[in-house]
Amino acid sequence: MKYKIFNYLTVFFSLAVVTTSCVNNEDLVQVDPNNDAVDSFWKTDQDAIEGVNAAYGSLLTDGTYMRSTPLLLDLKGDDTRSNSPWDAMYNVGRFNSNVSNSAIYGWAYETYYQGIYRANQVITKVPTIEMADATLKNRILGQAYFLRGLYLFHAVNMFKSVPLPTEISVYYPQKTNEEGWAQVIADFKAAADLLPASYDNVTGLDAGQKGRATKGAALGYLGKAYLFTKDFANAKTTFKQVIDLGVYSLVANYRDNFTDSNENNSESLFEVQFSRQAGGVDLGWGGAPASGWGKTSARAITYGPRAFGWTDVQPTRTLFNEFHDELTTSGAVDPRLDATMFYNKPGGMQLYGQNFATFYAGNPGDLNDLFCRKYENSDGAYANEFDWRSGINERLLRYSDILLMYAECLNETGDTPGAYTYIQMVRNRVGLPNLATAKPGLSQAAMREQIGHERFLEFPLEGHRFDDIRRWGWLQDATKLAWLKSRDVEFNSYATGREFFPIPQLEMDNNPGTIQNSGY
Repeated sequence: MKYKIFNYLTVFFSLAVVTTSCVNNEDLVQVDPNNDAVDSFWKTDQDAIEGVNAAYGSLLTDGTYMRSTPLLLDLKGDDTRSNSPWDAMYNVGRFNSNVSNSAIYGWAYETYYQGIYRANQVITKVPTIEMADATLKNRILGQAYFLRGLYLFHAVNMFKSVPLPTEISVYYPQKTNEEGWAQVIADFKAAADLLPASYDNVTGLDAGQKGRATKGAALGYLGKAYLFTKDFANAKTTFKQVIDLGVYSLVANYRDNFTDSNENNSESLFEVQFSRQAGGVDLGWGGAPASGWGKTSARAITYGPRAFGWTDVQPTRTLFNEFHDELTTSGAVDPRLDATMFYNKPGGMQLYGQNFATFYAGNPGDLNDLFCRKYENSDGAYANEFDWRSGINERLLRYSDILLMYAECLNETGDTPGAYTYIQMVRNRVGLPNLATAKPGLSQAAMREQIGHERFLEFPLEGHRFDDIRRWGWLQDATKLAWLKSRDVEFNSYATGREFFPIPQLEMDNNPGTIQNSGY
């Protein structure tokens, strides 16, 4: 899938929002006499696979993982900061997204529902197709449930109370956050039951293809949904199922998770597939991925170091300092620091074939600044990111996340001693001392703090930190909120309710009765 750009019938797969009180669902089923696409589609195995491929396509546009979704997930954490000249981006991290300007967050919302609509088409239509290979049909349906669950996961997690389309209809009423999580859980359960552990030993149109959703990915996200709703018992059981699959392991080199080499590796449960091989020149932003597109992932240029990219996102000094809290067993600084950011490192550091200290010598501000390294094409093969053609896959879920979330569940269900084992598996990769020796006998509360520290250093710039802050309730804890403000001045502008984004105004207009999130 990595080398395919999905360019299907965009008219057929587009969702038109109709707001009228006197139209029934069946009235909307009209046949265009000039276009027989609907009548001729959903007939064959190939139609089914193309339908689910279109649902994957919504992961590749600007609203999702081309650019907007990483920004929305990253910028509110204390691991990142933004001095972007674009107010819509700058204000994300300052909890000040504008209801009257839906740039970035509104694009994400729109694209999640585009993906949900495409997945619903598959879930509705594929069961009616006569397919000789029942296992292929199950895999296609499993992928559709997974993708609908993933898009809903983002919508529910970031926008709180949202519509939950599970069938084709005219109007989708707003649901509660609790109802949203229940649907996310149901979708990932359905996906886990239908998906294989890998595509290496299957037959059919998807045989051997990388990047498709697997049982491990569905179980991993199911566990996350349980964890985010504080159902620690079910989360613990589900994460253990992932571990017991025996499919996943940590790669030896931490940095291999953020470059275009060693993609879809043993640590990756699910990643969005990007390629530099886009054949066009168009700098399109929305719609369906098209053959004329001249860019792929825009994360690298958006987060890129000054003079090599736009530098709209940068690491915080707090993150830099915390990497120095504990040395490795050999007395070195945590190697994840150098994999995460560029800085004026004693002894030198290379970026895009240049020496950091030499390149920035003429500008003291840049020389003493911090720049993103994760997901950058900076190892010397390319001069900069200005060609918009980053081919680095976006790793949405890694095995180290499963291990640390499982440790968290053990701690929350009374097995604090058991949490040490799984935390240490992550620490061992980067040579950190045995936690059981360094900090023996931690209480449940102290272990919670330790897990927060471990996750902060393992996942910066990966879209996890603010999710953790929100689900741990730190924004409602006066002591914790003050601590966050001391670490990242952007938290000074936090106001109650702003942990979620506003419901876009277009959604408010098209769905009468929709209630805006509090704080906006």
